Amino acid sequence: MNLLSDRIQNLSESQTIAMSKKSRELQERGIDVISLSLGEPDFNTPDFIKDAAKQGIDENYTYYPPISGYKDVREAISKKFKRDNNLNYSADQIVISTGAKQSIANVVLCTINPGDEVLMPAPYWVSYYEIVKLAGGVPVVIPTKIENDFKITGEELESYITAKTKMLVYSSPCNPSGSVYTEAELQDLANVLKLHKNILVISDEIYELINFEGKTHSLASFDDVYDQVVTVNGVSKGFAMTGWRCGYIGAPLWLAKACDKMQGQFTSATSSITQRAVKAAVEADPAVINNMKDAFKKRRDLVLKHLGEVPGFETNLPKGAFYIFPNIKSLFGKKYGEHHIKTSQDLCVFILEEGRVGLVPGDAFGSPDCIRISYAASEDVLEEAMNRIKEAIAKLK
Repeated sequence: MNLLSDRIQNLSESQTIAMSKKSRELQERGIDVISLSLGEPDFNTPDFIKDAAKQGIDENYTYYPPISGYKDVREAISKKFKRDNNLNYSADQIVISTGAKQSIANVVLCTINPGDEVLMPAPYWVSYYEIVKLAGGVPVVIPTKIENDFKITGEELESYITAKTKMLVYSSPCNPSGSVYTEAELQDLANVLKLHKNILVISDEIYELINFEGKTHSLASFDDVYDQVVTVNGVSKGFAMTGWRCGYIGAPLWLAKACDKMQGQFTSATSSITQRAVKAAVEADPAVINNMKDAFKKRRDLVLKHLGEVPGFETNLPKGAFYIFPNIKSLFGKKYGEHHIKTSQDLCVFILEEGRVGLVPGDAFGSPDCIRISYAASEDVLEEAMNRIKEAIAKLK
């Protein structure tokens, strides 16, 4: 007897988590595997943030917080938005959630009805697609090209808008491509969106602080579309706080209230201790994490140098985040032993089994001709991983 709902049976497992699981299973069998499949900084949370959490415990922040978060934390986030992004969100327009993933799910579940179309430039973060499906929405993928840094133009956006279009969701800096939209490129998108006031936009800026080109620009900073944009951010990536589980949104007041209502029936508030840590993080000068950003840039350049020596790997120059998203289509049709490379999934399985390196196929991100490589690991580990990939690819004929 199958008692599972259609909803859960139609939901796909996250391929990033699936590939990490396969790598871990091999490691548990004593096999030396390097996993470059998860997007998790290998740095520790800065001490001043940990100290704030400890102080929160000592001050007995151990009771249920308000659903959207403590007011002083939301006020600190409001000031952060103004300071770093030139965005005016009052504390009442901010909802703190258990990770940016929940923030996105709240927004989608509060706005998308069955049949509504949601535009997502590919490559997109894996969970966008499945969250939209869960809400009954219809994901509409806008393909991009590596030669355009995996970004869309206003003209391309316009060509995909229909009477059923309800939302656009994208990230900048992007997971998985590392692409960063410039201010002029966002203005181009805003010029189209302002003509379609019924379209809501989720601007996922969780990698804001890992931008090698300088400032990350926010779509909501353009007055003409401010009321159409939900700005998603958090502390996981920039402050190495993945395990603390905290993300947040700045949104139109009506939507912030709806997300508070939704969250109240699912998880209630984010951990009280986490919130004390988050307040310290967002109040800090973003320059406090420059050492991490500098390290990521150095690692990016190291990995790009090695990949330039791997036949069949076409790369661009990612401007942010900590991923490289090479196009590997020219390897399709090649073979080694029982391995016949027809898809990016085939290539990832081959590299895992022959090279002992865990990667993620591009299918998970809507770009089946690519694979994602996370360089959120030490230089020594990355050197070894790249050498293994080179040796494995050399076997393909």
